Formats: sequence, structure tokens, C-alpha cells
Amino acid sequence: MTTPDERTRAVMETRWFLETLAGACEPIDVPGLVQSVAQGLLRHYPLDVDLMVSASAVPELWGNPSQRTRLIRLAVVCGTNHARQASGANKEPRTR
Repeated sequence: MTTPDERTRAVMETRWFLETLAGACEPIDVPGLVQSVAQGLLRHYPLDVDLMVSASAVPELWGNPSQRTRLIRLAVVCGTNHARQASGANKEPRTR
């Protein structure tokens, strides 16, 4: 079970990790390193249910995770074009 301290640390360390990746002067090409660090960070990272509880308790701080957001993320991870379809960006123009 994840404690509140572990969850808080996971969020803070994940932000640091993403900032480090984004600000790297050179590509980070150590095989398996990014995936290994990501797996460790996700161990205590908040789940959608945790975010829903937080959003209910403090709505001015957290938004409620939506089904649409999860579908778009899934499509991006799977490498499909479903992300564009879910967002409506892939719709054909109407013809008369």
C-alpha cells in the first residue's frame, strides 16, 4: 500500500525526472535507463482513483480525470491514430 508520503515523493520525483529529460543538453541514450526509472517512479504514483478522491476533496487544486483523456493517452502509447480520432482532429470535412 502506498503511503501519502510515498505518493507525494513520487509526484515530486517524477516532475524532477521529466524536467531533467526535457532540459538535457544531449540525448540520454543509456539502454533501459528511462524505462527503469519510469517504472520506479510509477510504483507510488497516484492512480486515477486517487486523483478523483483529491478532486472531490480539493476541486480548486485538482481536476477530475476524464475517460476521454485516458483514451487519448492509450492511443498515443499504442502508437495508433486513435488519439486524433478521440480528439476530433481527424474528422473529414463535410461535403454538401
